[in-house]
Amino acid sequence: MRLRLPEERPTEPPTGYKIAHPVLSQDGPRAAFTGVSLGGALPYGVVADASCVYGLRHAAPHRRCDCGFHCVHDRTVAEGLLCTAEHRAAVLLEVLVLGRYIRFERGFRYARQRVRTATVGPCACGTTAAALADAGWGRPGWHALAPSCAGCLRGRTSVSLAGFARRAGDGLRVVASGGGRAGSAGPDASDGLGVPELVAEAALLQARLDWFQTQLARLGEPGSGGTGNG
Repeated sequence: MRLRLPEERPTEPPTGYKIAHPVLSQDGPRAAFTGVSLGGALPYGVVADASCVYGLRHAAPHRRCDCGFHCVHDRTVAEGLLCTAEHRAAVLLEVLVLGRYIRFERGFRYARQRVRTATVGPCACGTTAAALADAGWGRPGWHALAPSCAGCLRGRTSVSLAGFARRAGDGLRVVASGGGRAGSAGPDASDGLGVPELVAEAALLQARLDWFQTQLARLGEPGSGGTGNG
């Protein structure tokens, strides 16, 4: 006798939560996410379809395989994953579970998803993040990003929260963990930034200017080979 899983036909897509690392393409115009466990080597966009990470030809998710996207039902459970050392720089994603899925006690394994909101935690110094900056590692063709305040950028490759949302597209919202709206990619997002977005952009520009001024000052110090020699 072959056991069959009960079928569900929800009127609206279920909502789930997961964590992931934000990534920026090497040339800069694209933003995406990469998982923290199975399939983490394959960045995915805001709207994405799952495939079998083992290279098998069956459709994901398959009952006898671990393939497919994964998420949990409870937001607090996903937030708890951010407490581990290796996941401190990850962001919390709220996703819509689309297509075929398998329901488990704590979450879903499913075929297709849409990332609705990415919640960015604080900078390593404890200040509310104003940007996502180079985390010092990545995947081929992609820079991994970590939350950063304007004062901790120090010339690193970075993008504001609003800028990341625009690059990711498909209606993604990016918010700081304090709850203030930090970025949104909508039809007119690139032309109609609000006050929070403009403040964040201004802070990033000021931080970069401060860094460049520091570098110029060092070049002018006696013995540094700059204009101060002589």
